[in-house]
Amino acid sequence: MIEPAITGFLTGFSLILAIGAQNAFVLRQGLLRSNVLPLVLFCAISDAILIAAGVAGFGALMAQFPKLPLIMSLAGAAFLLVYGFMRFRAAWLGEYAMELAGEGLALGPALAVVFACTWLNPHVYLDTLGLVGAISTQYEGPAKVSFGVAAAAASFVFFFALGYGAGILAPIMQTPRNWRILDIAIGCVMWMIAFGLLLSLTQH
Repeated sequence: MIEPAITGFLTGFSLILAIGAQNAFVLRQGLLRSNVLPLVLFCAISDAILIAAGVAGFGALMAQFPKLPLIMSLAGAAFLLVYGFMRFRAAWLGEYAMELAGEGLALGPALAVVFACTWLNPHVYLDTLGLVGAISTQYEGPAKVSFGVAAAAASFVFFFALGYGAGILAPIMQTPRNWRILDIAIGCVMWMIAFGLLLSLTQH
């Protein structure tokens, strides 16, 4: 039971690190100490649901809908391009009065953005339903449950550490210049992921 749990935790943790859009948004809201708890819970619970589905074997459903990866990739790329543009625009305008006052997005808009970052990101489905599901097939019964629970637990550990740990860096983010640098970095990450999705479509 220990070996499947360790494998599940390390697998889950390594996959979360690759979901740049979701992490970047949680980091930004964490720096502002704005709606951190509902956001990290949303991310962690969403991952847990997808991991449970992957471990349960629903990854095979992807094969039944061959156009689904294309639709998810286009939707995800469109969202990332728009969100990246918003961050570049914010950096260009340099209007950071709200950020310097510690004000982030209201709960509704923040959840809408993190919903898109999570559920419109095709990598989330490929990683959780595909990769996690595939790795879990080497286990049976309680060992498989242990693997899945540990993989989901990794999401909770990571997002709580990211969301609340970001607050430690808040004193650094007291100048428009630093917020501009962060927004440019986030914009670059969003567009790199978006162009990577679009490039992958041209190779298929």
